[in-house]
Amino acid sequence: MGVDDVPLDDKAKRMRDLLSSFYSPDPTSPSRTPNNNTTSSRFATLDTINTTTFDADQYMNLLVQKSNLEGLLQRHVDMAAEIKNLDTDLQMLVYENYNKFVSATDAIKRMKNNIVSMETNMEQLLEKIMSVQSRSDGVNTSLFEKREHIEKLHRTRNLLRKVQFIYDLPARLAKCIKSEAYADAVKYYIGAMPIFKIYGDSSFQDCKRASEEAVATIIKALQGKVFSDSESIQARAEAVMLLKQLDFPVNNLKVQLFEKLEQFLVDLHLESKEIRSSDLGGIPVSTSSSAHEASIREFAEAVRAYRVIFPDSEQQLFRLAKDLAAKRFEATKQQIKKQLSSADLVAMLRVIWTDVLLMDEVLPEAGIRDFTFEAAHDAIKQYVAGRFSHLLLDISGFRFTRYNGISKKDVKNTKSTLVKVHDNQKGIIEEECPLQAALETSKKALVQGSMDALLDTRRLLDENLEVLSTLTDLIIEWVREGFQDFFRKLNDQFLVLSGKKYSANQDLTFGEGMQGDKVLPDLVLLLAQLSVFIEQNAITRITEEISSFSRGGTRGFENSPAFIPAEICRIFRSAGEELLQHYISLKTQKILIVLKKRFTTPNWVRHKEPREVHMFVDLLLQELDTILNEVKQILPEGLHPKHRRTDSNGSTNSSRSNPLRDDRLVRSNTQKARSQLLESHLAKLFKQKMEIFTKVEHTQESVITMIIKLFLKSLQEFVRLQTFNRSGFQQIQLDIHFLKTSLKDTAEDEAAVDFLLDEVIVAAAERCLDPIPLEPAILDRLTQAKLAKNSE
Repeated sequence: MGVDDVPLDDKAKRMRDLLSSFYSPDPTSPSRTPNNNTTSSRFATLDTINTTTFDADQYMNLLVQKSNLEGLLQRHVDMAAEIKNLDTDLQMLVYENYNKFVSATDAIKRMKNNIVSMETNMEQLLEKIMSVQSRSDGVNTSLFEKREHIEKLHRTRNLLRKVQFIYDLPARLAKCIKSEAYADAVKYYIGAMPIFKIYGDSSFQDCKRASEEAVATIIKALQGKVFSDSESIQARAEAVMLLKQLDFPVNNLKVQLFEKLEQFLVDLHLESKEIRSSDLGGIPVSTSSSAHEASIREFAEAVRAYRVIFPDSEQQLFRLAKDLAAKRFEATKQQIKKQLSSADLVAMLRVIWTDVLLMDEVLPEAGIRDFTFEAAHDAIKQYVAGRFSHLLLDISGFRFTRYNGISKKDVKNTKSTLVKVHDNQKGIIEEECPLQAALETSKKALVQGSMDALLDTRRLLDENLEVLSTLTDLIIEWVREGFQDFFRKLNDQFLVLSGKKYSANQDLTFGEGMQGDKVLPDLVLLLAQLSVFIEQNAITRITEEISSFSRGGTRGFENSPAFIPAEICRIFRSAGEELLQHYISLKTQKILIVLKKRFTTPNWVRHKEPREVHMFVDLLLQELDTILNEVKQILPEGLHPKHRRTDSNGSTNSSRSNPLRDDRLVRSNTQKARSQLLESHLAKLFKQKMEIFTKVEHTQESVITMIIKLFLKSLQEFVRLQTFNRSGFQQIQLDIHFLKTSLKDTAEDEAAVDFLLDEVIVAAAERCLDPIPLEPAILDRLTQAKLAKNSE
C-alpha cells in the first residue's frame, strides 16, 4: 500500500486514475480535495480505503484497535481475495480494450483503401461530365438562332389570334344573345377587356363600341331573368352572378333576390299544407313527398347560389333556414292539437328531418340541426301531453281550454260516458244508459286509452330516426309524468263532476249542472266505484306496462320518481271513500227534504187520530228503492251476512227494550210514564252502548244501511223538535211500525235499524203530552191495509 509515495510515470498515473474512476462512485466527494487531507485522516474509518487520501498506517492502527486476531486474519483473507479480483478485472479490461483497438485499426485500413479507389472514380466521372457539358453548349449554340425565330413566330401567331378574336367578338356576342348563352358571352367579353383597356380607343374602337352595345343588351336580358317569376331561383341566381362579373351594381338586386327567397319559402309552406290536405284526399304519400323533396332541393340550391353571390349575407340565410324549420314544426304542432296519430307524427318528423339535412349541407354553420332538436323536443313533449289531455277528455268528458289550445267546441262535440250519464239524468238525451254499462264503458275507456297512449309513444321509440333517438329517455320520462299528471287531473275532474270542487276554467255548458243541489247522486256513485277500480286494478296494470315500456331507456324505471303508483292509489282510495260518502250525503239530504216538510207542515198538538200510514213513508220507501236500484247496478254484494239483532255487539236488553217500553206505554197515567222514562235514562248509563255508525264499505248493503241509519237518526232529531198530542204520537208509532216491516230485509245491520226505530218512538213519547200507544192489533190491521193498498 505504500507504493503511492513512489514517483510514477505518466502511464502508471493514467492507469491508477482509470482504476480510481472505475471503483470510486463519487469522484466529487470532499474527501478527494487536497485541502481536506488533514481533516479526513483525522476522522478516518475502516471504510476510507477507496479514497485517494487513504493513510495505511492510520488504517492499520484503527484496524488493530477495533479487531482481534481472528478478525485480522479474516480481514487479511478478504483483502487478498479483493486484490485477486481487482487483478482479474484489470486484465479483462486490458483484453477488451486491446480487441477494440485491433478492430479500429482494421477499419481504418479498409477506409484508407476505399478512399484511394474512390478518388480515381471521381476523377473519371468529372471528365465525363465536362465532356457532356461541352457538347451541350455546342448544341445550344447551333440551335439558338432557330429557337429565337420559332418563339417570335409563335408570339406573332398568338397576337394574330387575339386580334382575330377581337374582330370576331361582336359577332360572337350576337350569336350568344340569340341562343341565350349569356354565360359564354360574359366569358368572351371579360377575356377581351384587357385589350379594350389598352387599344380600345385606337385600333379596336369600332369593335369595342359594338361589344359594349351587345353587353348592354345582355345586362338587360339578365335583369329580366332576375325579376322574372317564370324563371327558377337557380336561373335568377346565375343571372346575378353574371351581372356581378360584368361589374354591374347588384346591391339592389341582393334585397330583391332575398325577397324572392322568402316568398319561395312561403309558397313552400303553402305547398306543404296542400300536400297534407291532398293526402287525405287519396293522393299517394310517396308522390307528394317526392314533389316536396324536389322543391326543398331547389330551395337549397338557390340558397347555396345566393351565398356564393353574396358572401356577406350568411346571417340572413341562417335566419331563413331556421325559419323553414320553425314553420314546419309550427304546422306539426297545429296537427298535434287535432289529435294526430303517432304514425302521422313520425311521417311529418321524417319529412322535416330530410329538409333539415338538405339545408344543413348548404348551411352547416347555421346550427339548424341543434335548432331542430330543440323544436322536436317541444313538439314531442306537446304530443305526449296532448295525448294524455285527449285521454282525460275521453274519460271525463271535460277539458280545460288552456291545454294545448283545445277549444270549447271540442268539449261540446265529445260525449264521454260520464257526460251521457249526466245528460240522460237531466233529460237532455233520450238514450238510456244504465249505470252498470256506463261503469264498464268507463273502465274499458280508461284501460284501453292508457294502453293506446303507451302504444303510440312506443312507436315513437321504435322508429329509426335520429331526431327521435336523441329524445328516448325524455319521451319515457314524459310518459311517466303524463300518467302521474293525468291521474291527478282525473281525480280533480271527479271532484268537479261530483260538486266537491269547483274549477274556474270549467265549461259552463256542462259545469252548470255540476254545482250545488244540481249534482247527480248516481253520477257521484259511478265516480266512486270508478275510483275504486282505478285504485285496485287500473294502476297495477298500467304500472306493469310502464315498467315494460321503460326498459328501453338508459334510465331505469326505479330511478325516476315521475310516476308514483302508491301515491295515485292513495289519492283514488281517498277519492273513492269521499265520493261514496258524498253520495250517501246527497241521498240523505234528499230524504231530509221530505222529513222536513212532513214535520214542519202539520200542527202536532192538534193532530187527528191516525187512520192510515202517512204518505211521507211511501216517499221514503220510494227513494230507498231508487237508491237500491242504483247501488245494485254499481256496487257488489257484501261478503258478510246481515247483522241481526241477536248478532249485535250491543246490549240485547237496552234501556229502551221492548218489554220495558211496552209495560211503560200501556199505562194510562202520564206522570207514571214520564217517571218510567227517567228510569230508562238512568238504566242506560249502566248498559253497554250499541255501535250504530260504522265505516262505509263499497257494497250494496253497507251503503243502503248507512243511508237508512242516517235518515232514521235525522227522523229522531226532527221528532225531538216537536210536541205531540196522543194522536200525533200514535201516528208516529204507526209510521215507524210500517217502516220496520218494510225495512226488515233491506238493511244489513237489522239490530241497529231496529234500535234506531225504537229510539224514534221513545223520542216521540218523550215529546208527547199523553204518550198512550196504539194497541198491537190496531197497528197490525192498519199496516196490513197499507200493504194491500200498495200491492194493488
